[in-house]
Amino acid sequence: MDVRVLAGSRLHRLALSGAGAVVAFLTMVSPAAAQPVDLELVLAIDISRSVDFEEGLLQREGYISAFSNPALLAAIKAGYHGRIAVTYFEWASWGETRTIAPWTVISDAKSATAFTNILRFETIWTGQRTSISQAIDLGVELLTRNGLAGDRKVIDISGDGHNNHGRHINDARLEALDRGITINGLPIINTNMGPGTPPLPDLDAYYKECVIGGPGSFIVVAQGFDTFAEAVTRKLILEIAGLEPPGGIERVNQPTVQRAQFLQARPVVPPPDGPLRYGPHCNVFQGGGGQQLPPMLPLR
Repeated sequence: MDVRVLAGSRLHRLALSGAGAVVAFLTMVSPAAAQPVDLELVLAIDISRSVDFEEGLLQREGYISAFSNPALLAAIKAGYHGRIAVTYFEWASWGETRTIAPWTVISDAKSATAFTNILRFETIWTGQRTSISQAIDLGVELLTRNGLAGDRKVIDISGDGHNNHGRHINDARLEALDRGITINGLPIINTNMGPGTPPLPDLDAYYKECVIGGPGSFIVVAQGFDTFAEAVTRKLILEIAGLEPPGGIERVNQPTVQRAQFLQARPVVPPPDGPLRYGPHCNVFQGGGGQQLPPMLPLR
């Protein structure tokens, strides 16, 4: 696995000083027992090569901010059981995953703080390619062997690119839906032309047609990583409350000149009410020339 562990001054500001403090916070987290919860939620976060350290940190900080939000805690308490179970992992290429926070039951501010403090203490790392199919597969595995009795089961995928590694996205998605699992998405419209596969200018359409599915599925679109915290807070509140935005899509800061910033030509995007661009096969073509991406196989 080609993984780089990164550190930076901003990350140090997230951590509390002293090993004793770390142990104290981690002991606050009670293991998720076999108990009923309103929602079993898998948070799967993209840290592929197109996501640099600062962007990875913005994602981590976004979830910390969301679970510290009183409106989110109020949504949890308003549920029938008044508690949810959450686990958090980061993913990149096929074979590159890292669980940051194990299953944790959250019912109040204290348990939410215990969960966010786990996120604070872990380092930020990056992988290579983008295997959304692997993220879905791992999410299914985590949901089927956690010993919980959730009224709803949701895999929450956030990322800035399309599936370009591992098995085909359709196979993983359909298997999850067959198990009664809902997949929601938070596509990040990333204008940073860094290393890796060029991002899709219509990543929102790709997520809508190829990633999400199941009862009440939806996407919340973040226009860049700077809006991620707001987007993820909105999305989590909707998920916890069992709601969905009108039309299954909500946007945080809609793009203005986004499409002109891409160096690689793309086909014209159909209007929201037009025909599907990616479905039902969900193939992504390079440069609009009709050439399919190379077979998506594990790295050697």
